[in-house]
Amino acid sequence: MRNLLQETIEILKSHGKTPDDVLWCGSDSFGWFTWKDFEEIASDAYYDEGFGAQEVAYDLLVVGKDFWLKRREYDGAEDWEFLTLPERPTTYKKPVALTVHQTYEKFGDNRVGWRPLEDLNKKWQPSD
Repeated sequence: MRNLLQETIEILKSHGKTPDDVLWCGSDSFGWFTWKDFEEIASDAYYDEGFGAQEVAYDLLVVGKDFWLKRREYDGAEDWEFLTLPERPTTYKKPVALTVHQTYEKFGDNRVGWRPLEDLNKKWQPSD
């Protein structure tokens, strides 16, 4: 099992970045949240990075001033891809889950992989 926070810090470091360089996390369809929010949730987010279903939200982004990380997957084997800057979504929403396992652990909703943030958190977000 791979820890999402540890993996994220490692890829930032491999590109000369630190968590202090992160401006926001989130996705176009879900909205944005802070590095502190991500750190809090990702610290206990473990997933199997090997082949099979992708477990981390496939549209999850970690965005800095001049870079961004997005999830990449091949036949279920997943990790971060280091890219350059998108615009931050206009909507702020703090998620309750970043993986299908967290959705199950917190809410008993047994979902399989390949889920966006919106789907992992839809039932538990207040109505706008």
